[in-house]
Amino acid sequence: MLETYSARIAAPFAVLGIRTAGECLTGIEYLPLGAPALAPLDAFSAEVCRQLEAYLEDPDFRFDLRYRNPGSGYQQRVWDAIQRIPRGRTMSYAEVAGRIGSAPRPVGTACGANRIPLLIPCHRVVASGGIGGFMHSRGGRAIEIKRWLLRHEGVQLGKL
Repeated sequence: MLETYSARIAAPFAVLGIRTAGECLTGIEYLPLGAPALAPLDAFSAEVCRQLEAYLEDPDFRFDLRYRNPGSGYQQRVWDAIQRIPRGRTMSYAEVAGRIGSAPRPVGTACGANRIPLLIPCHRVVASGGIGGFMHSRGGRAIEIKRWLLRHEGVQLGKL
């Protein structure tokens, strides 16, 4: 439902549907290209848009937004580990799992539950032998978005 967004802005790979609650970011969704834009409904949504556009211009941009990404304790540990992956780098699901004392599959499940992509950069988590999945998918538009984001951040996609 497009009307539930606080803003929608075009990106090269999707339209970003932004959800907020007061002064807190609660979600970013990758909508199909061509979805209608929506001007920010309030000052905080405008700031979210400004920061997302800054990231799209400069992958080294550092977000400074309050957000809420509810999840289990396990999911929070995964997301914390993912936020430590520097721009231009990737880690495998197994490497993330090793850092938190887990297994690769639950790491992938936690990535899929992330409601704040880009701020929590799950696109930086890849399979040991390739690109892995993204947005509960192993192909199509989702993987093209992941590839765009990784290229944007300077990752060499040779084997991915």
